[in-house]
Amino acid sequence: MNATDTLITPFGLAAARKNEATAADAPARPFVPGPQGTHITVRGLRKSFAGQPLYEDFDLDIPKGRIVSVFGPNGCGKSTLINMIAGLIPMDRGEALFEGKTLRETQIGYVFQNYREALLPWKRAADNIRYALRLAGRSRADTETRLEELVRSFDVRFDLNRYPYELSGGQQQLVSIMRALAPEPEVLFLDEPFSALDYEMTLFMRDKLQSIFQQTGTTMVLVSHDLEEAVYIADKVLLLTRRPTRIAAWVDIDVPRPRGPATLAEPHFVELKARCLEIFQREVPRNP
Repeated sequence: MNATDTLITPFGLAAARKNEATAADAPARPFVPGPQGTHITVRGLRKSFAGQPLYEDFDLDIPKGRIVSVFGPNGCGKSTLINMIAGLIPMDRGEALFEGKTLRETQIGYVFQNYREALLPWKRAADNIRYALRLAGRSRADTETRLEELVRSFDVRFDLNRYPYELSGGQQQLVSIMRALAPEPEVLFLDEPFSALDYEMTLFMRDKLQSIFQQTGTTMVLVSHDLEEAVYIADKVLLLTRRPTRIAAWVDIDVPRPRGPATLAEPHFVELKARCLEIFQREVPRNP
């Protein structure tokens, strides 16, 4: 689905339009493109809540064909950041472009933290996935072909003709991820997608996401509150400061894929995680 066809269409569309209007109304400021290989370019982002600044003139470059994990102190606006880039909530000011294109011209997918509320309860699991393809304008034949491809890719072994309430939490979130990937988005946003799952299912879902990434090379931006998860999944970890939020550091995660449970104990992985933790601890408020 594209940015104007998210499953929360009225709000998402209104936010996307407001973001574009805000960019148009802002004082002239040359838009400086990111370095070669950048997929998402954010410039001059501002956002406040109740008069308190969250982002002020915030710039960001997200590379193409990489998984970026966003990590930082509570309240620094991790989810807010990806929601603004994805057009789900409006920016106060600023602009985000996708290889020079606006959000409305870009095909995106979004996986929400609360899978129970993200799926349409009156539609069977398979129809939730088909719905994303219908919004993208796919024909019936293409829709069925793509659904079969996803079932094979994810090695789905449960009945997709069941309703969401008949599925386990992990199965519901798997359907959510399949739905987000169905239209073959240019960018996939994931907001704490595994936080409500048990550890066994989390390990399974991490591996599935990694496998799909290796197959497709889709740019992914993932918010996590779990540092081990953030490092394990990512090619790059974006570490944020306390508010008003800035970039504390980028950490390259140069650990080969595929990664597995044994990766968590490898000395280089442990070193990278420790580096991220050191940066994070500098940014944790002394009196949270």
